[in-house]
Amino acid sequence: MSYLIAKWLHILSSTVLFGTGIGSAFYMFFATLKRDPRVVASVVGLVVWADAIFTTSTIIFQPLSGWTMLHLAGIPLSTRWVQWSIGLYVLATACWLPVVWLQIKLRDIARQAAAAGTPLPRRYWRLFAVWVALGVPALIAFLVIFWLMVAKPA
Repeated sequence: MSYLIAKWLHILSSTVLFGTGIGSAFYMFFATLKRDPRVVASVVGLVVWADAIFTTSTIIFQPLSGWTMLHLAGIPLSTRWVQWSIGLYVLATACWLPVVWLQIKLRDIARQAAAAGTPLPRRYWRLFAVWVALGVPALIAFLVIFWLMVAKPA
């Protein structure tokens, strides 16, 4: 595989990963603020699917394509910006793993509330606050990773 193809795949994959994350977070956040369990159940259900299809595949592919590029370019894993990128990627992934579980729980709680015709319960809001709290460091980590990939600081 050529470096150019590896780089294109890496950029494409990172775009899907980041775009799905931002889009899913946007729709889930604002659907939740509507406070309508039917809307929340529908939107969060789609977010769970998007994570299963797009985020999971790209979260696996990113380190593989990154390692391939480093190998083809002769850049050692010990390079400082690479080490920072890897550490931040691990942090973002560590935030994302519980978010997957949270989204499934939030979807299920919203479905139950919609079926019962009741408002979203207190448990939903507690879990939603954790979901938001985990999203912030993941977002910051990905933004810094993008900067590191572009700038490659010494």
